Amino acid sequence: MVNIKGNEEPRIGVYVCHCGHNIAATVDVEAVSKYAAALPKVVVSREYKYMCSDPGQELIQKDIKEFNLNRIIVASCSPLLHEHTFRTATEAGGLNPFFFHMVNIREHNSWVHTNRAAATEKAKALVHAAVRRVPAHRALETKRVPIHPDVLVVGGGIAGIHAALTMANAGKKVYLVEREPSIGGHMAKFDKTFPTLDCAACILTPKMSQVGNHPNITLWTYSEVAKVDGYVGNYTIQVKRKARYINEDLCTGCQECISHCVFKEPKFPDEFNEKLGKRRPVYIPFAQATPQVVLIDPEVCLNFKRGAKNPDGSPVVGDKCKKTCVEACGDKQAIDFKQTDKVETIQVGTVIVATGFKTFDAKRVPYFGYGKYPNVYTSLEVERLVNASGPTGGEVILRDGKTPKTIAIAHCIGSRDENTNRHCSRVCCMYSLKLAHLLKEHTDAEIYNFYIDMRTPGKAFEEFYQSVATEGVHFVRGKIADVYPEAGNTGKLIVQAEDTLLGRVRKLPVDMVVLSVGLEPQADAQDVRRMFNMSCGSEGFFLERHPKLAPVSTFTDGVFIAGACQAPKDIPDTVAQAGAAAAEAMALIDKGHVEQEPNTAYIIEEECSGCKSCVPLCPYTAISFDEAKKKAVINEALCKGCGTCVASCPSGSIKQNLFEDEEIFAEIEGVLAQV
Repeated sequence: MVNIKGNEEPRIGVYVCHCGHNIAATVDVEAVSKYAAALPKVVVSREYKYMCSDPGQELIQKDIKEFNLNRIIVASCSPLLHEHTFRTATEAGGLNPFFFHMVNIREHNSWVHTNRAAATEKAKALVHAAVRRVPAHRALETKRVPIHPDVLVVGGGIAGIHAALTMANAGKKVYLVEREPSIGGHMAKFDKTFPTLDCAACILTPKMSQVGNHPNITLWTYSEVAKVDGYVGNYTIQVKRKARYINEDLCTGCQECISHCVFKEPKFPDEFNEKLGKRRPVYIPFAQATPQVVLIDPEVCLNFKRGAKNPDGSPVVGDKCKKTCVEACGDKQAIDFKQTDKVETIQVGTVIVATGFKTFDAKRVPYFGYGKYPNVYTSLEVERLVNASGPTGGEVILRDGKTPKTIAIAHCIGSRDENTNRHCSRVCCMYSLKLAHLLKEHTDAEIYNFYIDMRTPGKAFEEFYQSVATEGVHFVRGKIADVYPEAGNTGKLIVQAEDTLLGRVRKLPVDMVVLSVGLEPQADAQDVRRMFNMSCGSEGFFLERHPKLAPVSTFTDGVFIAGACQAPKDIPDTVAQAGAAAAEAMALIDKGHVEQEPNTAYIIEEECSGCKSCVPLCPYTAISFDEAKKKAVINEALCKGCGTCVASCPSGSIKQNLFEDEEIFAEIEGVLAQV
């Protein structure tokens, strides 16, 4: 590596990129290059159409050797996109990669200005700042952190299932944590999937069984991640496993305890069936649940005195029940009313977050009548109604006991609406078409689809739309404005909407209204974000590192996202993204180590006063306090170089590589200097 020692004179090379028209359309690139050539210590200055291309990188390497350059500046796009590219080129030319500096004249200049002359002057100032800064750069080295080979997958929907199986089949040890009593997620509730109308259970259940039986997968359902410590390659995860009051190792899934419960008839709302059906206090979520282990609801089971707790926090066991479930369990002795929550601690190197979505609460838009009129349903409720394993055995029977003869399906409920969610939920048009087909098939009803715009962008989606249109389903282009009962106590509902194609308001009497609710982030998405140090976009979904080049990576190294927790998407896209996340995680594991940026903070120990003000400020918990030395200590593996501690240290004892005072002051002087 080349290093500047003693009085060795800086020899700087400056390269200004056109970025096609992205920069050159607003900035006079040639003028910026000529300006840089006249600056002190600049030996060579060039402009090129695409500096990130192979010829552009080779130009840098050639000039380093030919002109004996020891500092490199590239003025182009965002460092997030190509800083690594140019550091690699600098290193290939024989220099320490951290003798390179990147100037962003695209996002910070050409893309945010329209005045060409002013933008060009700004580009000159930014380049001047870099030229003043780079002589202060020091030779730094990246550090290698070993990667623990085990993986945590958070969420047991189709995304988590596919990611877990992909890695487990490759020989990796996987922990799959799901908060519900069974894996399967929303897909387990569906009857069929668009556009092929495959049976959802037929394609999902085998994958669920594979997860439950795979030797490389430890499946923890009815569990949640409680705490996350550590850093990429070495995460310590605490998982809270909630009490089922059933010993999973002893339960055989015979379900004798359910049939022998003193509640001979199901009495309590069944969450899996969207509360359209009933269950007993001891239950299994659905027939194909994985694992095939029952659980007991302490809120309604007669063996628990409601609200009473032991000193250890466990429910107090009462004697209000005959305990017929215990007798039915017999010698297996799987039922344990004294069971308490427990915490498991595991070590993993990488994490895949696949926590999925929640559906929009239709009660937030009261004029649709959901929760007020019994025959207004959400789309997910209809999924259970048409399902053969649903509460009505697949018969579409309304809450008033009737079979609908006319049905209205309202699109975009909680989507594309400035009052709720502005984003498109992507799947609503297609699943509305699917439900129209299924409802037509089950009831032969007259069906009206009220839509804003029909969006069918996927493979075979348009064909599916055309197919449903030939089945006699009516399509009304217009948003429903109101739903109210028909006069005369007929039991029908009036759906009022403007038909924008006919140019008039329509009022249709229907027996059933189906609200196609949109997809939203999980209610605890912000808590999960903070736990894993991720970011969220404006809509609340987890934010990827780059929307095109890193769609499954996050800004926290070693943490990846998959499925609808990142954005609304259908099952094929979810599975594809889960596979991509698994591939990224396996790439890290198989490499065996991760190289960490050296732009970390460090403490000048003799200047540290031991005030501890930096410790609580670090968002990555990278700073601890050495009680023996009475000094703060920074864990470089945890530090992400955010600079919070550097800015807040009252004694100025904390410094940061690549952001030393002399570098920053020189850069400021360069920006403020006369151009």
